Amino acid sequence: MRTLRRALRLRSARLSAGVLVVVAVAAVFGHWLAPHDPLAQDSAHVLSGPGAGHLLGTDGLGRDVLSRLVAGTSSSIVATLEAVGTALLVGTALGLGSLWLGRGFEWTSLRFVDSLQTLPYVVFVVAVVGVLGNGLTQSMLAIGLLYSPIFFRVSRAASLTLLRAQYVEAAELFGASLLWILRTHLWSKILPTIAVTAAQAGAECLLAVQSLSFLGIGVQPPAPTWGGMLADDLAFLAQQPWAPFIPALTIMITVAALNAIADAISDSADLPVVDASPTRPGPAQEVPDAAVAVH
Repeated sequence: MRTLRRALRLRSARLSAGVLVVVAVAAVFGHWLAPHDPLAQDSAHVLSGPGAGHLLGTDGLGRDVLSRLVAGTSSSIVATLEAVGTALLVGTALGLGSLWLGRGFEWTSLRFVDSLQTLPYVVFVVAVVGVLGNGLTQSMLAIGLLYSPIFFRVSRAASLTLLRAQYVEAAELFGASLLWILRTHLWSKILPTIAVTAAQAGAECLLAVQSLSFLGIGVQPPAPTWGGMLADDLAFLAQQPWAPFIPALTIMITVAALNAIADAISDSADLPVVDASPTRPGPAQEVPDAAVAVH
């Protein structure tokens, strides 16, 4: 909390937090805030421009764009939270376990994470959806697994510097349990690093979610999503060349706010930098002790 309060002193962090609050309100109350039914079609007002009745115009089926944009926030944010939650749970558990549960678990977790990093992104998601069914939870589970190596590397690197600290060794000598040591001595110290990683992963997962919805994977039409709206608008680009900018700008602003929050927390916590990109070499290449945080 102290790190978060320091971060919010920055103007960029306050502005980004305001954007995320607006997005959160739209995600929770979007169906009540939408001025029209986001699924209602009106053949008399197809591809109409912005006006008093429809502030952002209508799409190719006469549906109100503003209502679909607001209502689509919920599914977009829920999908992102599911993906980040899966990545956080799997990656952090494996990262901490690889240091404390013996050589066998360490070798297995390293090989598992390495194998995840070699999987083609779209092919893996399509394969999971093909086996488990085309649904939001299934596709988010696939995305979360693909992003779990980021949390694995970060949690493992952050804990390496604390593993042989004197107070940790003293706690072990006095018979403290592994869970007590993690909760008391480690978690509070690696939490800022995990928070930065979660914010950055949230931005990347949001882009991944919208990419999949653009392809028709995950949330199924006619349910509104930002990526799905972008795909629909591209079909009528000749009639409304400005229409794709509305969902695209919404995605860009939200992603920028998440990245700005991550940078503010990182600067406030004075964290060193480690590149945790999922496209880079995996955790088999050990991260130096001095490099703990993420960029």
